[in-house]
Amino acid sequence: MTQTAQHRPTSVQDLKDLVGTRLGPTEWHVVDQAKIDAFADLTGDHQWIHVDPQRAADSPFGSTIAHGLYSLSRTPAFLEELMAFDGFAHSLNYGYDKVRFIHPLPVDSRIRLVAELTSVEETGPGAVKVVTTLTVEAEGIDKPILVAESISRFSS
Repeated sequence: MTQTAQHRPTSVQDLKDLVGTRLGPTEWHVVDQAKIDAFADLTGDHQWIHVDPQRAADSPFGSTIAHGLYSLSRTPAFLEELMAFDGFAHSLNYGYDKVRFIHPLPVDSRIRLVAELTSVEETGPGAVKVVTTLTVEAEGIDKPILVAESISRFSS
């Protein structure tokens, strides 16, 4: 298992210098039925395609699939594998743009994240808005599972 290098920006300029840089991939993470079920319990979304392996076996997917929002919810933790923001006094998730669930994620898949800072905009003294394109990949699947633009705010 290889360790992904973690970037540690500590200034607005460090963030600007990372624009256009491919970050990752992260390590692989297994998405098993227990994780899908726990997510269903947390969100209250118990739709059968996620939580009923017997019924899902007869579906076009052939098995249960993870919730699209499961993949999206994992991206902040994945991003922390790639980048540490402890050099800033505050870092906040501001939201997402252009979230697309491109391919279903079958149970027992392994996923990882590749990210790219696409813009860094100064919003005030020592404060920036950072847009990062997030791509969740699954082992053995040619298309991304998810592509989203994450918007964050940082201040020193």
